[in-house]
Amino acid sequence: MTAITAPARGDFTDVVRAEWHKLRTVRSTAWVVLIAFASNIGFAVLTAAVLAPRLDAGERGRVDVVQLALAGLHLSQIAFGVLGALVITGEHGSGMIRTTFAAVPRRGAVLAAKALVLAGVTLVASTASAFAAYLAFRAALPAHTLTGTALSDPGVARAVAGGGLYLTALALLGFGLGAALRSSAGAIASLFGLLFVPPLLLDLLPRSWKDTAGPYIPMQAGDQIYIASHREAVALGPWTGFGVFCCYAAVALLAGRLVTDRRDA
Repeated sequence: MTAITAPARGDFTDVVRAEWHKLRTVRSTAWVVLIAFASNIGFAVLTAAVLAPRLDAGERGRVDVVQLALAGLHLSQIAFGVLGALVITGEHGSGMIRTTFAAVPRRGAVLAAKALVLAGVTLVASTASAFAAYLAFRAALPAHTLTGTALSDPGVARAVAGGGLYLTALALLGFGLGAALRSSAGAIASLFGLLFVPPLLLDLLPRSWKDTAGPYIPMQAGDQIYIASHREAVALGPWTGFGVFCCYAAVALLAGRLVTDRRDA
């Protein structure tokens, strides 16, 4: 990482520019983008060429083509979540955060600039990789295998773009946890514990409790934005579910801001 700091009394644009320079000079950023494209496109081609032709008639009628095409999100979400955490915990670990706060005493401005740059990079990279994956899926899909695969079909374009929105909110959730915990290992463990543990715990609850609480846990709520069709009866709508997921990210960001303001760097 190149040490670039904004002037102490510079405007917010200077802070954003400095944070952008930091992020693009970190190797992990390039690796995350590479992993996102490789996993999303690779899994899309694999599911189209291998899995889709093996579905029986009943399964073809129930399958959500966008979720099938975006199977790689299950891997790329790990990469973007880790990147979100490392954007802030990396500086805490190296001690560079003290230099940043010395140059820009307005800690809130630093966090806002980091979050803005992270969101911008993630949104562009994740959305591009989602659309590239979907186009690769359609190109690799044998003729007459699945219907309703055109981007102009109802809900398809929104669901593909929703994959990028989900990954962006996920990266910000990781960033908020990183700012609050100041530990790469702690933030990453907390992020994926928050995503993967609640569904396991729900399986231990009675069906009525599961139907009531299940739609509001982070992963189930966030997933709705990239589902085009065949949504479960108890599931939230795409934008409602995404809104709930964004609330988790907002709480993490608020916690990160409070910790940053109240604790020494």
